[in-house]
Amino acid sequence: MNIELIRNRLLKTGKDLKDKPRATIQFTKNQVADEFLNNLETFPHAYVLGCVVDRQMPSERAWMIPFKIAQAIGGQDFQTFKGISRTEMHRLMNEPAPLHRYADVMAVNLLDAIRIIDEKYNGIASGIWEGTPSSAEVVYRFLEFPGIGQKIVTMAANILAREFKIPFSDYYSIDISVDVHVRKVFRRLGLTPEDADNDQIIFRARSLSPEFPGLLDNPCFEIGRNWCKPVNPLCTQCYMSEICPSAK
Repeated sequence: MNIELIRNRLLKTGKDLKDKPRATIQFTKNQVADEFLNNLETFPHAYVLGCVVDRQMPSERAWMIPFKIAQAIGGQDFQTFKGISRTEMHRLMNEPAPLHRYADVMAVNLLDAIRIIDEKYNGIASGIWEGTPSSAEVVYRFLEFPGIGQKIVTMAANILAREFKIPFSDYYSIDISVDVHVRKVFRRLGLTPEDADNDQIIFRARSLSPEFPGLLDNPCFEIGRNWCKPVNPLCTQCYMSEICPSAK
């Protein structure tokens, strides 16, 4: 097995994506909602709030939450979001049907996120990433939001760098975001053993791509979602097939 060849092919795919011109990210596959979430220039808080709620449920549904709240309160600007009371936020998250699997917890997290954006960034969430900060600083700033862990903060920073083309002074601290797809692909490519935990996968990615570990994230996620199925993988359709030790 040629680890170097596997590494280079994955990194080429990751670099090609990062070097592409900025395009609309389909967070929800709802055109109007995605326009709101992609508008970092006018509504950067929408992206941050989407990151806050993106866990423990299908991603497309989670990212719809900031848009649905904006519809319910009659405005997409930060000042309108800032005016949501605690009682109203819990109502918005629960009626007429819960917007999240943990609606009450996420209501509190959203209120805390709005407060942090207001107090630390003067109501302009893009202050989190403006000014070409280090990747470690951006990751740290996202970690200050309640309820966000390693997987989400690295995802948030990675999307900013990779998809939104936000410049950072370095990319060392943008790790891979370990999920079921990434774990499966790392294992089948022989990059980590069968029983590797999240830390082993993260540090393996750092060893393979020390300047930007997160470049490996999207290629592995896409391979896992599209071809590397748990049962009956579509090996012949995968661009890694001829060098993958698990391909049949």
